[in-house]
Amino acid sequence: MNLLLDTTVLIDALRHRHGRRELLAQTIREGHTLATTAINLAEIYAGMRPAEETRTEMFLEGLECYPMTAAIARRAGKLKREWSQKGRTLALDDMLIAAAAMEHGLTLMTDNRMDFPMAELDLYSLP
Repeated sequence: MNLLLDTTVLIDALRHRHGRRELLAQTIREGHTLATTAINLAEIYAGMRPAEETRTEMFLEGLECYPMTAAIARRAGKLKREWSQKGRTLALDDMLIAAAAMEHGLTLMTDNRMDFPMAELDLYSLP
């Protein structure tokens, strides 16, 4: 399985919270691939503490990073509009992440399941 790691999971792994580092190590041992998106990387770098830079970069280098494309942007915009018409405001960055997962057939690993309500998105069940 190819897992797309959302920012919450990345932060927890980097800061040794909630057993995320161990969970990610276990998924690798089971043969899964870990990835993220350019959006998630930007969010990590925006909140990174100076003392965390070296180990953060080492950790992130081990992940495949999916870029934002025109197809992903179109899909994200459509998702945002669709949910807005249903009366639900969702963040554009989350819609870009969801669209990247759907475009590439990835399973999203996130602690913020409420931010990703679309049925067509495959979500990883965190313990």
